[in-house]
Amino acid sequence: MTAILFDQVDKEYYLHYQKTLKELAQALISRNKIREQIHALKAVSFSVAKGETVGIIGKNGAGKSTLLKLIAGVSRPTRGELKIVGRVSPLIELGSGFHPELSGKENIFLNGAILGLTEKAIKERYDEIVAFSELKETFIDMPVKQYSSGMFMRLAFSVAIHANPDILLVDEILAVGDMRFQEKCIKKMTEFKKKKITIVLVSHSIQQINNFCPRTIYLRDGAVRFDGNSKEATGLYSKEST
Repeated sequence: MTAILFDQVDKEYYLHYQKTLKELAQALISRNKIREQIHALKAVSFSVAKGETVGIIGKNGAGKSTLLKLIAGVSRPTRGELKIVGRVSPLIELGSGFHPELSGKENIFLNGAILGLTEKAIKERYDEIVAFSELKETFIDMPVKQYSSGMFMRLAFSVAIHANPDILLVDEILAVGDMRFQEKCIKKMTEFKKKKITIVLVSHSIQQINNFCPRTIYLRDGAVRFDGNSKEATGLYSKEST
């Protein structure tokens, strides 16, 4: 059964900015901003089977985060067909879905609701979420705007994995925090892997990709450069990055 399907997917968007004072003055007079079109994904096609673990690699700007945002439903394709089957738990951006003025406890309920959990389900899993995040009681009642990046990551990861996802998206979030907690996260993801939860992992760590993902998609300039065995994919990526 297919969990994720991309069929000739394109994603384009515009950047709005002014380059110089002259252009800024002209923009103010005309009330128009200078626009630059970005073609983030170009005719991207691939499928991910239910229960498969797939790595995504590529240089900054290759289209990795754009691809994950499409899977998460944060963005929509400009052209092409996109099909997602199942509940998605995205760890795309650190603390995305968290309200900075709310406490950690309040954000657990907010983020859980965003991920499709009922209030009853969140209450039932609340203690497990807090325990996994390793946030002390004093921190869980603090506004998350006062959290360190590591605290953000621990709470965001904990909520996501307790949302019973069919598809888990992880984008470099494991690069934040201490090594011991990163290992704890990998262990949990390995459990998901054994339970046949679909996992898509974006990472710049070649070792992490090779160890965790049997298959890897290498993106280059918004297009699929290679899709297959992870060691072959990372080998090609390393060769072309030097």
